[in-house]
Amino acid sequence: MDYNATTPLEPQVIQAVTEALHEAWGNPSSTYTPGVKAKKIITQARENVARMVGGKADDIIFTSGGTEANNLVFHSALEAYRESCRTAEQRGERHRHENSGTSAWPLPHILVSNVEHDSVRLTAEHLLKDATADVTSVAVSKVTGRVEVEDVLAAVRPSTCLISIMMANNETGVLMPIRELCQRVRFVNRQRQHRILLHTDAAQAIGKVRVDARDLGVDYLTIVGHKFYAPRMGALYVNGPGTTTPLYPMLFGGGQERNFRPGTCPIAMTSVSNKCLLLCVAKAIFGRERIHFNSHFPDSETLPNTCNVSILGAGLQGRKVLSCCRRLLASVGAACHSHRGDRPSHILLSCGIPEEVAANALRLSVGRGTSRAEVGLVVEDLKNAVERLEGLN
Repeated sequence: MDYNATTPLEPQVIQAVTEALHEAWGNPSSTYTPGVKAKKIITQARENVARMVGGKADDIIFTSGGTEANNLVFHSALEAYRESCRTAEQRGERHRHENSGTSAWPLPHILVSNVEHDSVRLTAEHLLKDATADVTSVAVSKVTGRVEVEDVLAAVRPSTCLISIMMANNETGVLMPIRELCQRVRFVNRQRQHRILLHTDAAQAIGKVRVDARDLGVDYLTIVGHKFYAPRMGALYVNGPGTTTPLYPMLFGGGQERNFRPGTCPIAMTSVSNKCLLLCVAKAIFGRERIHFNSHFPDSETLPNTCNVSILGAGLQGRKVLSCCRRLLASVGAACHSHRGDRPSHILLSCGIPEEVAANALRLSVGRGTSRAEVGLVVEDLKNAVERLEGLN
C-alpha cells in the first residue's frame, strides 16, 4: 500500500516494451525500418499522453522524469523573465529597484507552497541560496491543508515570474485549488509588465482524479509515468511550447524534442494507464479515539486512493508499526524523505498536525489492483502489529 511512491508496470506495458525492444530498437531519428517503428511508437505515446491531460501532441515534451520536468519549468521561467527585462530595456524602459535606488531590474521572484515535492522545493531553495531568484514559500492552511488562493495572490510581486503549486499532495492527498488560482492569476496578468507563468506538478493526481491542463489553465504540467503503472519516464505539458508559453532548453545536444530537450528518446514510454481504486479506513478496528486521519480537512478534496493515518499511543511511531507488520508494505511519507529517520514529516507539521501525532503517521496509498480483501488483511496486520508493540511496552 505504497502506490504513491511508485507503481508496478502494467502487464500490457511490459508486453509493449518487450515488443518494442525487439522490433523497434532503432534510433527514432533513423530512416530504416527499426527507426521508423521507434518513431511511430513515440509519436503514438505523445498523442496518448496529450489526450490523457487534455492537451495536444505538440504540447508534450518527454523528459527523464518528473524532477527534470520541474527543473525545466524553473529554468524556462527565469529565462523568460530575463528576456522580458532585456526587451523592456531595448524599448528604453527602466525600473528603479526599491531598495538600492538603481535602475537594475529586481531578481525574478518565484512562489511555491511549503509542501512541495523536493524536486520543486530544493530547486527553489538552490535558486535563493545562489542569489539567482527570490523565492516565497506560501504556507498551507492548517485548517484546510491546502494552499489558499488569497495567500498566494498576497505574495505576488511585480517581479513574480512563476507560481509552482502541486496539484495533489503526495502525503496527505489534499487537492490544491489550481483552477481557481489560474483564473485569478490570468486576470492579474492583464495588468502586469512581466507575465506570471503557472505550473502544477500533477505527479500524484494523474490516474486518480480528472486532469485537464487546458481546463485548469496552467502553462506547465508535470507528468510522471511510474506513478500510474507506466515506465520511469516523465513528460512536461507546455501550452504551446516556445510560442504561447516560453520554453528554453536546459540541456544541449541533438535536435530531439524539437530542440527543447535533447537526447534520444527511449521507447519505453509506450503505454500509460489512468485508473484508481479504493480508500482505506480502519476506525472500526481501532476505535475513533485511537485513529487520527491526517489527510482529512474540512472543505478540502483529497485523492481517492490516499489515506494518511496515525494510530495514537506511545511507542507507535510509524516506522515501528511498519517494522512489525508481516504483510503490509507501506511508508511513513514520501519515499524521497526516507533518509530522515524518525523525524515527523515536515508536510504534516506544515498542515498543523501535532508533532506527536505526525510521528505516528502511516501513508497508505492503494492502486488499481488492490482488493477489498487486501484492505481487510492490512487492517488486521496493523492491529496485530500494534498489539505486539503495546505488549513490549
